[in-house]
Amino acid sequence: MTSDGQLVKRCRHGDDGAFAALVDRYKAYVFAIILNLTGRTTATEDIAQEVFLQVYRSLPADEILNFKAWLGRVTVNKAIDWKRRQAAREAETSIEAVGERAGLIASPEEAPEDILLRQENREKVGSLVAALPAIYRRVMLKYYFEGKSYQQIAREEATAVKTVEARLYRGRHLFRRKWEEDWHEAL
Repeated sequence: MTSDGQLVKRCRHGDDGAFAALVDRYKAYVFAIILNLTGRTTATEDIAQEVFLQVYRSLPADEILNFKAWLGRVTVNKAIDWKRRQAAREAETSIEAVGERAGLIASPEEAPEDILLRQENREKVGSLVAALPAIYRRVMLKYYFEGKSYQQIAREEATAVKTVEARLYRGRHLFRRKWEEDWHEAL
């Protein structure tokens, strides 16, 4: 069996067969890491493709002593990047959904000015939440608008429950400060 080091050297000299051998040898390893970090089978192939593309591009430039460890690190980084992109997309979608969900049907006896005021407040809340730094915005949306527990958020964010608590505290503080600033500007 050819060692990883020998295959890497052959790849550096343009041997595509050697790269195919590395892919075959480590694709299950890469898939396992991705599934463990993302929990999603639908994105696994896409992320794995990004991993092997990165590996192919980086081989000529990097001196690799332990190929498997280096490949694992590349895989973890790609999976984390994917999770961040996914979280950003979900946050954008959640902000849009907040406006839709908050748009409760007005009762016939509700005054038009009350409806308008409620709509303006919804828009203001949505824009203030959207303006928060992403680290706080994601946690605030998950807790207040999606009704998730601290534990669920901690799992999704791959962090400790205490970190979620701190982010919610800071997020509320920033939100409150922005709300008050807007209120004073309106006067």
